[in-house]
Amino acid sequence: MPTPISDHTVAWPADVAAEYVAAGFWAGVPLGAALRDAADAAPDDPAVFDAAAGLRLTHRELAERADAAAARLLDLGMGPGERIVVQLPNCWEFVVLTLACLRAGIVPVMALPAHRRSELAYLARHAEATAIAVPDRMRDFDHQQLAHDLAGDVRSGSSEVTDAAWHVLVAGDDLYPDSVDLRALCGPGTDPAADRARLDALAPDSRAVAVFLLSGGTTGLPKLIARTHDDYLYNARCSAAAAEVGADVVYLVSLPVGHNFPLACPGVLGALLAGGRVVTLPSPEPERAFATIRDEGVTHTAVVPAVAARWLDHAAEHGAEQVASLRVLQVGGARLADELARKVTPVLGATLQQVFGMAEGLINVTRLDDPDDVVCTTQGRPMCPADEVRLVDELDHDVPAGEPGSLLTRGPYTPRGYYRAAEQNARAFTEDGWYRSGDICRWTADGNLVVEGRDKDMINRGGEKISAEEVENLVYQLPSVAQVAAVAMPDVVLGERVCLYVVPRPGATVTLDEIRASMDAIGVARFKLPEHLVVVEELAATKVGKIDKKALRADIVERLDGAPA
Repeated sequence: MPTPISDHTVAWPADVAAEYVAAGFWAGVPLGAALRDAADAAPDDPAVFDAAAGLRLTHRELAERADAAAARLLDLGMGPGERIVVQLPNCWEFVVLTLACLRAGIVPVMALPAHRRSELAYLARHAEATAIAVPDRMRDFDHQQLAHDLAGDVRSGSSEVTDAAWHVLVAGDDLYPDSVDLRALCGPGTDPAADRARLDALAPDSRAVAVFLLSGGTTGLPKLIARTHDDYLYNARCSAAAAEVGADVVYLVSLPVGHNFPLACPGVLGALLAGGRVVTLPSPEPERAFATIRDEGVTHTAVVPAVAARWLDHAAEHGAEQVASLRVLQVGGARLADELARKVTPVLGATLQQVFGMAEGLINVTRLDDPDDVVCTTQGRPMCPADEVRLVDELDHDVPAGEPGSLLTRGPYTPRGYYRAAEQNARAFTEDGWYRSGDICRWTADGNLVVEGRDKDMINRGGEKISAEEVENLVYQLPSVAQVAAVAMPDVVLGERVCLYVVPRPGATVTLDEIRASMDAIGVARFKLPEHLVVVEELAATKVGKIDKKALRADIVERLDGAPA
């Protein structure tokens, strides 16, 4: 059996937890039970529509399938507290499986469809997972084969799960003999009342970990963020209130659903808890997304700035009649340019809600009744009255009002540490529990935050956070590379792309194709592959001899400005 999660998590101090309970932020109810109660309130109302598969489920059908799937997971030998890596596209199987895990106390580790062997093996070992859920194939990649190949990787890296079974759950039509049919597992049960009674008796404690989210960490591979039932339920409900999500909501999820933003801000969980409907699409491609919004009467959705720009262009060229039902367009994941923000309502007709948050907790939003200037030029303010935010200098002293500073935060849905990460926790959290987000922000006079940039070595490619250090460590494996520095390169579509500065070894040559091929060969997610290479004789350095990333970022801007169109 894997190590109990509680052995490696950082709890909120007892007195702070008591305050959150007394204030009503923590309900003392596990997420699965709250979702079951929401289904009971409107059992025959539509809950899920998978636009790719054409499958529709009511709230009763969804709840009963989730309970049946939870019972089948238990029958496989998985128990409360065990971990399952979930690498599924936006589909009905993701929704049913996630709700099943929440009911059974099994903890999903939210991987991304773009992850490959490097990331998945690390996540499975670090979480001590005993199962993985994948599609059979997606975009010509064999996820099922990779999932089976991971068994050896996981056992070799974790003595606690050496003897545990490695279950591969597969959504698809072409299953291997030793794969578990995920669609059958998530199918209707034969005795819904018995399944429900069994799961009610096994309900996890509300302080237990409900889900592992991935950090956009700056040091190597992602860290695991342990979100509890109490804090994540509040996260979803509070986000739903800020976006005015009620039982009439039709929420379109087209961003990768394993991200915190489309999962629970308010996302899938917030919409279902409100008694609304979730519509899943494989991608936010404008033509298909606009048609789905029209056909399903979508009222709310979330996108990243690059997608918002594509939607604005599509609407400008083809008209916005198809999105007439859209009431709220949430934009987050990266800073939305003011000029784009000002176009959203005039072009699409929806109210823009800027969302600046993190999987580690704190969510800031503009309110739907805020003045246009606030909505279009700021990233809003904390959604909870108990959210604590400080902007500090290099010595952790509060900066003067209106001055930029590094953001520190604490609150009822911001955990106090990463999972099994004592060294990283010492850097990312203060001794008294403040999380260092790495964002440079300033307060406006009316109490809203404006994001000015990052103080960490992070590249934000269309909302996907990429560790420069991770990329550099991979490139250093090439014998032709003497020194390397990865920096963010500005891009009008994605915000930033990965740019490499490389000093080759004497007599060697280095090409971008060679670097990308080497990373691809070891199974690195493709969104992390460098997209620009600058070969230099030496890297810019600071006075103390460190690589000067600030100078390199300025250099690539100058090079791009001077390049022919």
